[in-house]
Order: sequence, then structure tokens, then C-alpha cells
Amino acid sequence: MKKSLLIGALATAGIVSGGAFAGTLDDVRDRGKLNCGTNTGLVGFAAPDASGEWQGFDIALCRAVAAAVLGDQTAIEFVSLTGKTRFTALASGEIDVLVRNTTWTFSRDVDLKFEFVGINYYDGQGFIVPKELGVTSAKDLDGATVCIQTGTTTELNLADFFRSNNISYEPVPIETNAEARQQYLAGACDAYTTDASGLAASRATFENPDDHLILPEIISKEPLGPLVRHGDSEWADVVRWTLNALVAAEELGITSANVAEMSSAAGDNPEVNRLLGTEGNLGEMLGLSADWAVRALSAGGNYGEIFERHIGEASPVGLARGLNAQYTDGGLLYSPPFR
Repeated sequence: MKKSLLIGALATAGIVSGGAFAGTLDDVRDRGKLNCGTNTGLVGFAAPDASGEWQGFDIALCRAVAAAVLGDQTAIEFVSLTGKTRFTALASGEIDVLVRNTTWTFSRDVDLKFEFVGINYYDGQGFIVPKELGVTSAKDLDGATVCIQTGTTTELNLADFFRSNNISYEPVPIETNAEARQQYLAGACDAYTTDASGLAASRATFENPDDHLILPEIISKEPLGPLVRHGDSEWADVVRWTLNALVAAEELGITSANVAEMSSAAGDNPEVNRLLGTEGNLGEMLGLSADWAVRALSAGGNYGEIFERHIGEASPVGLARGLNAQYTDGGLLYSPPFR
């Protein structure tokens, strides 16, 4: 199917879904579980561990939403989706929310009729190459073969970068991160391009990660975040403010270790009290219990805890906070007020 026809079909599905799925919060409650669309496997972000349990930065947000709504962070059905299948699954109602390193763009928001409810990771597209290739800049990749995941923004960004620098390349299309790693390590392509966080996650799985270099160029803005269907503002608010709660909690000093104690009685900080439900009626406004944020934070901690555990500098992925630091530390991260 041509891309234009696919976009049109998804747009139509999105228009229909706006009315057909206007009660997602009730559906999740009636079903007793959250259907969360995620990656097919990206270490640090979304991948099964040795016991088959899904773990990762994106998975933690799914668990926080399930905890906020259902009081049970394990009441989730994880649905593995590729770059091509993720939007169809959301539009059709197969999943309630998509948390899968997905870039917020104009056409996805407007034409495909989805609603991005926030940004949980500020990223940008990069390149990884074997050090033995002798390349130190993406501008040295003239004539290179490049592994590229189909159905993603990286395809267009790649074409723009090579055209603007008047150099050529040969694309090697792949479907999943696992296939990309396999093809790249097998020498089917000289370079692999995707979000820089994804490159770091992939390199962490290599037998000899130090033999591979992530090039310095970042060729795009990739604001990654969760998305839901248009036309269901109540559900969008639940996912949006769950993410905001994780971000705000870090700034306010609320952690998985102290959230139970801090929520046992109202303290001196009015915003903390409102967030944790010891005063005000924010939970009622969302259609949730007063302790919805306490449940969400108890599932895996605040944003900083989740970041450091799954993808931070001490993890195998080894990412610095960078743009994803709190605004008080020079990053872009902060939540709208809880009031």
C-alpha cells in the first residue's frame, strides 16, 4: 500500500475511533487490565528479562498508568509492535495507549488523529558504525549502506541529511530493532541509524560494544512520548497527568522510598499535598481515587528513579540525563502545576 493511502486509511480509522473509543477509562476498568503497545524489544526501554517479564523505561510508564487506574501495576497486557504496525493497533482499539519510543510529529498528531499526551524522552537521530570503518563523522558516509527501520521518521530524516550534504547512500530496510542489530553486526550495512537512545541501547547488547562508535552528529529533533486516540479527552488526561506526576515528583523530592510516608498526612508543601491526595480533589477530577499518584509512584518511583534504573549512566545503556534533566538542572523537563 502506498504511504499516502496508508495515512488516509489510518486517518479514517482515527476519525472513527474518536467516537468508538470515547470511554477508554471505563473499558480498562471493565476489562481489569491495560493494553499497552510497546516495542518488539529494545534493551533499557522495553524488553523481556530472563524470566520473561517486560522491563524498561517505557514499560515503567505503562505500569504507572495501570497502577493509577487499577491499583495494580501488573494488570497489563503488553503488545509488541513494529514501526509499521503500532499506529494501526492504536487506531483499531487493540491497545489503549502506545508507549513505544514514538516521535511526536504534526502529521501523526493531526492527520492520523492521535493525541500525544507529553514527552517522556527528548531525543535525536544519530548513526552507529564499526570503529574499523575509520569514520568519525556522518558526513564521511558518502556511498555507505545504511540500515533503516521502515515506518519511522528516521527514513525521511536520513534522506534529508544526505541530500542537504550532497552525499549518497544505499538504504537497507529492516522491520525491527532485533533485525537491525543482526544485519548491522553481520556487515549487511556500514551504518545503522535510529534515535540516539536506541543506538546506545543496541550497543549495550553487542558482544564487543567498544568496537562500535556512535557518531557525533544528531540530525533531527525526536521528542518521544506516549499517545492515545483523538476524541477521548478523559483518557488522555489520565495518561498525561500520570506522566506529569512522575516528573513533578522528582522535582518535589517524592520517591518510591518516601511516598507512603509523605502521603500518610498533609505536609508543609501544598503542591505535594495536592499531588498525593492529602488535600484537594485532583483524583476526583480525573475520575480516579485520591491516591492515584501515590499508586503510580509506588509502581516504580519518580521519573529520575525510572531513568537511572533502566537507561542511566550506571545502567548497561549508559545514557546521561542531558536534555532529560529537570529544568532546575539545565534540562527541558518540568511538569505543569498540580493545582
